[in-house]
Amino acid sequence: MKIIVTGASGQVGSELRELYQDKEGYQFTFLTRSGLDITDPLAINRIFDNVKPDACINCAAYTAVDKAETEVTSSYAINVTGPQLLASACAAHDAVFLHYSSDYVYHSDTSEALKESDTTSPKGIYAKHKLEGERAAMLASDQCIIIRTSWVYSYYGHNFIKTMLKLGKDRDELSIVADQIGTPTYAKDIASISMDIIKYLKDSPSITPDYGIYNFSNAGHTNWAEFATTIFEMEDIQCKVNTTTTEAYGAPAPRPLWSVLSNDKIRKTFGIEAIHWKESLKDCLNRLNS
Repeated sequence: MKIIVTGASGQVGSELRELYQDKEGYQFTFLTRSGLDITDPLAINRIFDNVKPDACINCAAYTAVDKAETEVTSSYAINVTGPQLLASACAAHDAVFLHYSSDYVYHSDTSEALKESDTTSPKGIYAKHKLEGERAAMLASDQCIIIRTSWVYSYYGHNFIKTMLKLGKDRDELSIVADQIGTPTYAKDIASISMDIIKYLKDSPSITPDYGIYNFSNAGHTNWAEFATTIFEMEDIQCKVNTTTTEAYGAPAPRPLWSVLSNDKIRKTFGIEAIHWKESLKDCLNRLNS
């Protein structure tokens, strides 16, 4: 199976490379930003014509939520135009297109786990562009899987865990937001379930696949302050966590206060069972320590 991975130096892309690049039965083409500009249709067509992929996993994304408020053009190009062009190329090659979206598209006031069918009400440029990117991709390809996820972290790249490990060792106390509720999600788990989905779709040609939007996060939920506290406890870091509010923190872009995703659909369709976020956190910390 030939698979193109864009944004291959990011958190999910790096985990895919570690998990699968030498796995028998797969031929991966890992493309970083320097290897492919996903906003360049000619470059995309050249790559696709050369590889002739069975699937494309788009890990490229503009994720600077606050900067997106002023860097609107860049956000739109990477989060909307890029997915649309990649999905179009997949359609031309009869390939599955798998793309990642965000809990930010919901921005809901509910207190129940968010379902894929729930109303979307994105606030802020990043959130709006992620939703537009979903729609553009699904219009361009009828073999499109969108995975909405939340609070992504990894052994690779810059993320909340690494920030907390550094600050926790440098400071005696920190103030961290406690009114945003969601689920930390391990990029290694995202990479694994993404390949499970692609394998399922390619190994079951007689089954009419249910393409479309799926939520995926690790199991359970927490808030950012509790997440930091758990990291410190697991690593025996003596740093006091004081709680603050989203309003007091005053970030430029709006943050959803409720980001707990329902995994029911992805479990029922693909048989995917989510690991609890604390178990995945332990795995990531063990890797970082080793």
